[in-house]
Amino acid sequence: MFAQKPLPINDTFVHDPVMIEEDGTYYLFCTGHGISAFSSTDMENWTKLEPVFKTKPSWTDTVVPNFENHIWAPDITYYKGTYYLYYSVSAFAKNTSAIGVATNKTLNPNSKNFKWVDHGIVIQSVPNRDLWNAIDPNLVFDDKGTPWLSFGSFWNGLKLVKMADDLLAVASPEEWYTIARRERSFELADANPGDAALEAPFIFKKNGYYYLFLSWDLCCRGENSTYKVVVGRAKEVTGPYLDKEGKSLFQGGGTLVIEGNKNWYGVGHNSTYTFNGKDYMVFHSYDAKRKGAPVLTIKEIKWENNWPTVTPME
Repeated sequence: MFAQKPLPINDTFVHDPVMIEEDGTYYLFCTGHGISAFSSTDMENWTKLEPVFKTKPSWTDTVVPNFENHIWAPDITYYKGTYYLYYSVSAFAKNTSAIGVATNKTLNPNSKNFKWVDHGIVIQSVPNRDLWNAIDPNLVFDDKGTPWLSFGSFWNGLKLVKMADDLLAVASPEEWYTIARRERSFELADANPGDAALEAPFIFKKNGYYYLFLSWDLCCRGENSTYKVVVGRAKEVTGPYLDKEGKSLFQGGGTLVIEGNKNWYGVGHNSTYTFNGKDYMVFHSYDAKRKGAPVLTIKEIKWENNWPTVTPME
């Protein structure tokens, strides 16, 4: 099944992709059974690899009973000789969720040093206790080298929390921020995800700013998907993040980066990187010609007056 024939990017189906480069090979991780993984040498043709977890992490049933190892929205970082892979365990449409982390010395499956080691729960959210959702993690280091984890989906918005130096736990004393929100109807029960549709934060440093990319509206609904990517920026990693019009993302602001059209029902859940001197946005797009199949999409970012732009979907 694995080490399959490479697929062209337009036939590579992914949800929530993140990427990293090691020794001339790009590795992509995304939502899937045990965390799906792909590799490529050109970002155009992708080979599917073994999943990160062949069997579910032992702790997952304590969060989601009878968890089926379908793991969401990973995030990959290289730090001091080790790769850190954060990932999401959740029940659909509930904040019965947790973010875990696994480490590896290499991403090359053929290396003798290749071995994923799971470190368990980093953050957990509980229905009727928390008005936030512990999914969609993204790690960023501020200009002082302090690690921060952004995450969140629906409820009362996207969070940012300071991490411990070993990247395996929240720092103590705890330091939390809400970095983006949309208006949520007051009458909704705490266990309801609500109508403030935002998720998938990704923070990218460039030109003296921290850029917060996030996805608005609805994913995963075929022709009814309305996913789109918006952005704001801040001088400090903790915010406040403002859009191009000066509106705070904490007050529902966000400047549109890309959205769907008649050929693509929705586009979103992006990650953002610099490879070989160029900046790229990596995301999935729901192909109208293929009943909303989630296609891997990579677009080069151009900067206009220190704001990111990409070519529209065709």
